[in-house]
Amino acid sequence: MNEMAVRAEGLGRTYGTGAVAVDALVEVDLEIESGQFVVLLGPSGSGKTTLLNLVGAIDVPTAGHLEVDGIRLDGLDSEGRTRFRREHVGFVFQFFNLIPTLTALENVQLITELTGRDGSDQARAALEAVGMADRADHFPAALSGGEQQRVAIARAVAKRPRLLLADEPTGALDLETGRRVLDVISRLNRERAMTVLLVTHNAVIAEMADRVIRLRDGRIVADTLNPNPVAADRLEW
Repeated sequence: MNEMAVRAEGLGRTYGTGAVAVDALVEVDLEIESGQFVVLLGPSGSGKTTLLNLVGAIDVPTAGHLEVDGIRLDGLDSEGRTRFRREHVGFVFQFFNLIPTLTALENVQLITELTGRDGSDQARAALEAVGMADRADHFPAALSGGEQQRVAIARAVAKRPRLLLADEPTGALDLETGRRVLDVISRLNRERAMTVLLVTHNAVIAEMADRVIRLRDGRIVADTLNPNPVAADRLEW
């Protein structure tokens, strides 16, 4: 039996109370195998980012049970959630959030040092993995959008997390640049057996995933396996 990276049972997240309560996620049951590349697909407001944030311990469920990488998240306090994020998860967002006064290497190294690892060696290895070793000493302003996103990916994976969570990682990029970024994520998934959950509203990107989970109104409405994932360089949108 394959190891499970994510197990959710009756998972829910409600914001607000009473008449103004909004159910962002409703009774989600889900299992994701370690090493899978999973796309969470749906329109704005469907609950996909809420689900990603719960899995990453950024947010806290209001119902149900959630286990990620063998750790029960629904019972963790704030300190426990912080430790979980630091030790188990890498995050990539639509906007790169690089520190402008630090070089690419320093941006990555900052995260590795927070986890108590050898900052310089880990950071350089991560930049090499995303094809940015030759830009290590450049500041973000001197990098293109795609290059900044690859640095952001290096920052996310430098601590070698078992789980990579990506929220619209190509949303601010053109087609060709987006393809390069998706290729990097796909390669890391294969080479490091890293579980990837990628949020998108772009159905084309789902073609490269092992599995596609569609959400609508806070519920999973479809969950399908893709027997023949498409390479990133073949995507068109």
